[in-house]
Amino acid sequence: MGIFFPDEPDHFPDRRPTGLKRYQQVLERDWKRFFLVDLLTLATLIPFAAGVILSIATSSVLVLIPGCIIGGSIAGPGMACMYDCILRSLRDNTDDWWFNYKKAFRQNLGASMLPGILMCLFIGFLAFACALLWWSNLPITGGTVAILLFSALIVTMVFTIWWPQIVLFSQKPGLQLKNCLLFMIQYFWKTLGAAALQLIWWAVMALFMPWTAFVVPFLGVWYILYVSLFLLYDKLDYAFKIEEQIARSFPEQVPVYGEE
Repeated sequence: MGIFFPDEPDHFPDRRPTGLKRYQQVLERDWKRFFLVDLLTLATLIPFAAGVILSIATSSVLVLIPGCIIGGSIAGPGMACMYDCILRSLRDNTDDWWFNYKKAFRQNLGASMLPGILMCLFIGFLAFACALLWWSNLPITGGTVAILLFSALIVTMVFTIWWPQIVLFSQKPGLQLKNCLLFMIQYFWKTLGAAALQLIWWAVMALFMPWTAFVVPFLGVWYILYVSLFLLYDKLDYAFKIEEQIARSFPEQVPVYGEE
């Protein structure tokens, strides 16, 4: 019985489907592992969230900065494991999720801390700025809103391309960021669309709190990242030769189609 979609007789055992069929296939097959890894990811985000809430409650940047640095160093490995899980599913690697999680955590522990800290610092300052604007007695100008939205969109685009490189390749951050820029230029509209979807998702989550709090444990981080990476995966694979390099280095991870 299908959880998200009705059961269909064609499960594409001999090939990889495309489009909506592929979206349904991966989601129906791997939603459990997404959900379990997402719970662990949410747990790593708790210190960061607590630091941001405390800094807003006390109106203190001196609380915000260390909260984002400490929280980001914890959240980084969790985010890396979430990306690793989704990317494995998109290339049809269906090994045991807990084994893969522990492996990804060990491999990305060091490399994921810097992007985790930078990501949390940006989100923390963005949340702090939004809170200050909300409390301000002065009218909020369209220019201020435009600057916040533009900066959030650009940073989201960068991190959407940066995280996959962190979990897939051992490269220096400078080279990874250069690759982000080149990818964003070449596939601007697709990257922009994926980033915009993420911002809309989190804006809805924030604006409709506390009702959306009931959704977070179930869809939380994983669903919007799955949608974003699903939309970008073909371009990511073409640009970074993901499956080609994995097939060369780890032939045991290459999926074999034509077998039930």
